[in-house]
Amino acid sequence: MSDKLVQRLQAIDALRGLVILLMLLDHVRETFYLHKQLADPIDVANTDPALFISRTLAHLCAPVFVFLTGLSAALYQQKKQSRKAVSLFLLKRGLVLVALELTLVNFAWTFSFPPEVLYLQVIWAIGLSMLALGGLLWLPLWAIVTIGVVLIAGHNLLDHIHAAPGTFWHLPWAILHDRGWIELGDSLRMRTSYPVLPWIGVIALGYCAGQLWQPACNRATRGKILLTSAASLLGLFVLLRLLNGYGEKPWQAGNTLGESAMAFFNITKYPPSLLFICLTLPVGLTLLALFERIEERSRTIAWLAVFGSAPMFFYLLHLYVLKGMYLVAEASWGKNQGDWFGFDAVWQLWFCMLLLALLLWWPVRAFARLKQQRRDIRWLKYF
Repeated sequence: MSDKLVQRLQAIDALRGLVILLMLLDHVRETFYLHKQLADPIDVANTDPALFISRTLAHLCAPVFVFLTGLSAALYQQKKQSRKAVSLFLLKRGLVLVALELTLVNFAWTFSFPPEVLYLQVIWAIGLSMLALGGLLWLPLWAIVTIGVVLIAGHNLLDHIHAAPGTFWHLPWAILHDRGWIELGDSLRMRTSYPVLPWIGVIALGYCAGQLWQPACNRATRGKILLTSAASLLGLFVLLRLLNGYGEKPWQAGNTLGESAMAFFNITKYPPSLLFICLTLPVGLTLLALFERIEERSRTIAWLAVFGSAPMFFYLLHLYVLKGMYLVAEASWGKNQGDWFGFDAVWQLWFCMLLLALLLWWPVRAFARLKQQRRDIRWLKYF
């Protein structure tokens, strides 16, 4: 891989690292703030603004990560010069991620074996999206763009369609679009937390955006295109939100300016609405353009890139660390928040996240170096 491509990858890894830290914040919330449950979308009338902001920032994680997965596939193709090699890699990597979701990831959340519930969450969605992209990349680029846009912009037209449990379409529809439960027997069921149809659209657009990293497209041109795309998506978000008729649940002004602002930016993640993508993805595009502009003189970019260079390793590591922390805290101080042990304030979530980021950076860096030095150990590249 050329030095020029390595430089480009540092900005991508740094953006991936930033959203990983926002994911860490959200998972700290899901571990130590369960006494303050959040709906989807959030009930703004009964939610602390600080908690709303924390959760909304975490909304950046999935769309940016899935988009960058598609972009990275395009860069991998640029390196290999072979669609077949990229398609096979996406197939193998996607299957590995699905297997990890059903085993190590699910156990980290439930600590139950044999499992009674399988939660099909973001790793599952990324895995299935990679499988889909492995087939889509054989199409012309214009067709991949069209499919991506149609899936993202049009899937909300399907919101009223439901498949009843026990029918033939219930299983595929629950996986594709209609979040729900799948009964596998008397003692095992699955929760399709991340319906994958719009995520396939996001990974497809990420793959198409990878064309901006061709040698013929310089950094300045790429930055202008990224920023123009971001501004266009944000403009579409504002327009559709003001029309209040499509792409998201309707909103209405609250009793205060703060409630009204939260209502305006209150978006649905499961599955991601059109306006969810229109709000979150442009933030990622803007940050990517900024990171590319400052990467050569910023230590922060290099620090963040460490997390982004070994994302699956960090994902598994932080889940088990959080679970261990919770068990130790509950054993030491008991259930101080009703049925759970939990923090008293949102600032404690941020403090815990920052502390964990500083502590986990070291093992993640060590693993990233191992990946770099031991390319002969092929399974390391999946982490």
